[in-house]
Amino acid sequence: MQHAFAIVRRDLLRILRIPASWVIVLGLIFIPPLYAWFNIVGFWDPYGNTRNLRVAVANDDRGATATALGSVNLGDQIVAQLKTNHQLGWHAADRATAMDEVRSGRSYAAIVIPPDFSSRIAGVVNGDTKRPMLDYYVNEKLNGIGAKITGTGASTLNRQVNDSFVSTVSHVVSEAVNREAGDIGANADSVTSQTIADLKTVSGDIAQVRSSITTLNDQLSRSPQRTADARDTLSQVSTMGVGAARDLTSLSSLIGETQTGLNRFTASSSQTLDNGSALLSQTGARTNLALSGLGAQLTQANGDLRTTLDTARQVNDTNKEILATLRALNGNDLPGLNAIIDTLDRQNGRIGDTIGDLQRLNTDTGTTITSTGTAADAINSTTQRTLSTSDAARHNGLVTTLPRLNNGLSTLSSSSAALGGTLSGQQASIRQAQVVLDQLDHATTTTVQALQATDKGLGQLQTRIDALTVDLGSLSSANALKALFGTNRKLDVPAITAFMLAPTVLDTTVLYPVRSYGSGMAPLFTNLSLWVGAFMLVVMMKLEVDRDDLPETTMSQRYWGRWVLLAMMAAAQGLVTTVGELIIGVQTANAAMFVLTAVIASLVYISITYALSTTFLHVGKGLCMALIILQIPGASGLYPIEMMPGFFKAMHPFFPFTYAIAALRETIGGFYGNHWGDNIALLLVFAAAFFTLGLSARPRLITVNRLFARELAESDIISSETVLDEGHEYQVSQALAALADKGEYRRLIEGKAVSFARLYPRLKRGALVAGILVPAALALTFSLTNGTKLIALAAWVVWFLLITAFLLTIELIGDSLNRQLRLGTLSDGAIRDIVYARHRRHTLASAGQHTTARQDAAATDVTATAPMAAAATTPGTASATERKDRS
Repeated sequence: MQHAFAIVRRDLLRILRIPASWVIVLGLIFIPPLYAWFNIVGFWDPYGNTRNLRVAVANDDRGATATALGSVNLGDQIVAQLKTNHQLGWHAADRATAMDEVRSGRSYAAIVIPPDFSSRIAGVVNGDTKRPMLDYYVNEKLNGIGAKITGTGASTLNRQVNDSFVSTVSHVVSEAVNREAGDIGANADSVTSQTIADLKTVSGDIAQVRSSITTLNDQLSRSPQRTADARDTLSQVSTMGVGAARDLTSLSSLIGETQTGLNRFTASSSQTLDNGSALLSQTGARTNLALSGLGAQLTQANGDLRTTLDTARQVNDTNKEILATLRALNGNDLPGLNAIIDTLDRQNGRIGDTIGDLQRLNTDTGTTITSTGTAADAINSTTQRTLSTSDAARHNGLVTTLPRLNNGLSTLSSSSAALGGTLSGQQASIRQAQVVLDQLDHATTTTVQALQATDKGLGQLQTRIDALTVDLGSLSSANALKALFGTNRKLDVPAITAFMLAPTVLDTTVLYPVRSYGSGMAPLFTNLSLWVGAFMLVVMMKLEVDRDDLPETTMSQRYWGRWVLLAMMAAAQGLVTTVGELIIGVQTANAAMFVLTAVIASLVYISITYALSTTFLHVGKGLCMALIILQIPGASGLYPIEMMPGFFKAMHPFFPFTYAIAALRETIGGFYGNHWGDNIALLLVFAAAFFTLGLSARPRLITVNRLFARELAESDIISSETVLDEGHEYQVSQALAALADKGEYRRLIEGKAVSFARLYPRLKRGALVAGILVPAALALTFSLTNGTKLIALAAWVVWFLLITAFLLTIELIGDSLNRQLRLGTLSDGAIRDIVYARHRRHTLASAGQHTTARQDAAATDVTATAPMAAAATTPGTASATERKDRS
């Protein structure tokens, strides 16, 4: 940086030696702040002078008479009210004069009170639904902001009229109530106390009902387990019944076989009879054992079912009591609750029917148990008789005994078949009982859900009742309500009228107050002033740094040296601007931070404008102008960014104004957290980015910039600086090609140059035609469609940039061909010097060193006097004199 500061010292001495330059420098420092100072003073308190905005008021109201209101003329009342209102320049006039003043611009707006205004107001009190209207006329051509201000005044007037009307009606109604209602205060206290007591009683009843619902839910929650136990018992009974029926069927078959054996062996020996008796005894014992087990299982199932029936009957009776209590509490007040109660009543009825079915099942099961015992006794008796008969037969003879035995076996077979049929029929009853148990489970679940919904609804109702009780208690003791009653315990009519005129009071607390509109606008005007100041510096001051007396400097050192000089003046601009604002009275939370913020913003802006102007020359200066145009609506300096179109909302974070304005607002209104530091850090990011652009991109654009500057100079109308820094005039590959075969190289380049010379005029004409026709087509397209103006504007800008890039490209091609032609005219020694200089610069740059100006000149100055091949010179690079000679 030593060489950079040497450049700054040299340039400052140059300025100090020339007094005329002092005037320019002081003007560059002090003129931009004038923009901020005059605008801040001009916008210091514009809304404090709204009384100068003339608004004509024409009163054509004829008045009216109403039974309740009496004789009224609200038009006169409005005019009288406006005479005491100094927010706008109200003045009375007849309708014709008021309309003429608005059209001619002598008044910004006019309010006309129609003839039937009072009569419509009175009609509202009498039940007429016609709304009164005020006619408002505004001339928006005079000034957009003025129209908004007068519109606000008209809205305020309309609100005042409405408030006055409500106040008047309240006065009339209060007096009428006093005449009819007697001692309102005492009656109100009595009614309030009784209402609170009733509400507390209802709340207690609801709490009791909810407790009963909770108990019932607990009981119903145990019902599924009981029905599950009954279902298991019925399954066991069904299994035992099937086994018993199967055994009885086997018994019947066995008896048949016994009868067949008896008939077949009638003449058999007594041994056969003994075997039959034994078999009969065994069969009887097995049958009695099976029937005994079946009877025990049926008895247990019947007991479980009876227990379940008792529980279900208790639940059903409890449901009836709860529903009756709910119906008594609700009455007809909540139709929705009545519907829920009816639904619960129907479900409870269906549960009662199910209980009846289970009761019949219980009775049938008891009958079956009795029948099973009777059958078992019958089988046992028959078996005993058969055995006795068999014994008698042993003594009395087979002739008499065997027929009796056969008859006994037939009876026994019939009894077994009948009992098996009874048991088979019992399976259907068991399946029916299982279906009934399923229905009971479903009904229990539905009942629980309904009870839960009822409990939730009752809970909400209880909460509302409790809140209403608290509100009534608070209202009865509130000072606002007591203030509406006078000492005679009647409504205080003046107090009610005043209350209805202004029922609410807006308690405003301003956080980070800004005392004047000018202080609020200072961040925007300060940033605009600093940006304009930075732009003036890059326009008025030379950006190219000569190397007189300082031949050892590099391109980056020259960049830093000129930036430091410009930054000193930019910092002075920021200092002068903010100190002047403090003198004129701009509010600050911290004056030192206010000045520091402006100085930092000014340094960032000179970094941006200097980088753009040195890197892209006139195009960069045009970008500086475009940036200030975009940042005024896009940086939230005037209106909140939320009110801006989507394009500006999207671009808002990418503008440096966004963060500089926010930082200045912190120093004016007050600091919060680290907002100031965050905004300054983001602002410095812009400076770093543009320093990177200037130091890295500018060396690569030297050749382009030199061509651009030379073209502008040849126009003889646009001022332009000569680019002093060196670029790469020739590529090493081109130099080597010329050294290898200069004749072939010149023939190839001259052919390209001649072809481009023929094509060049057509390319320029095509670009000119496209530059005119395409924007016209875009304008026509967007006018016939619903495309937004912002999109059309963006399309024009993009097309302009494309045309500019195209023209610049063909100029660069022409310049490149011209330089290659010049290379072909150089001697071999000069070409070797170029290759050597390029190689040496690359080697020293790799080693961290730099070539001197003299060393660079040794490689580049050899081309300064080289002859040009006039016949092959391209139109894009010919001088103005040569063009005149050819013409």
